[in-house]
Amino acid sequence: MNKIKNLTLVDDDDVFVLLTKIAIKKTNLVDQIMVFSNGLDALIFLKEMKNNEDALPEIIFLDLSMPIMDGWQFLEEFSKLHPELAKKVTIYICSSSISPRDILRAKTINEVSDYIIKPITKDKLEDIIHRLN
Repeated sequence: MNKIKNLTLVDDDDVFVLLTKIAIKKTNLVDQIMVFSNGLDALIFLKEMKNNEDALPEIIFLDLSMPIMDGWQFLEEFSKLHPELAKKVTIYICSSSISPRDILRAKTINEVSDYIIKPITKDKLEDIIHRLN
């Protein structure tokens, strides 16, 4: 099975980030995990690395509720940026929101592959990475 080089978490919940990093490491399928606590920092990174295929993540797990720039605002900006990226970046919304409105809204955004309700399990991570390869 193929590993992925980079996975990015965009989430301001320290407990979720810690538990998700542990689950990701247990899969042995990801070389590097990057964490941003808001959408703006993640977006700035993507813009700076847009031509660097090795630095760009294959997968982003994106929270919706964050300070500075929330997940919806990030997606709006990402939709403009993604054609310029050196490789395909797959986004999964990973939220504690079970609102049908949020889930439906996410499904209307082409750049979103799926909506995952927190927490994310090791099995779900393995499934996502398998489907990516």
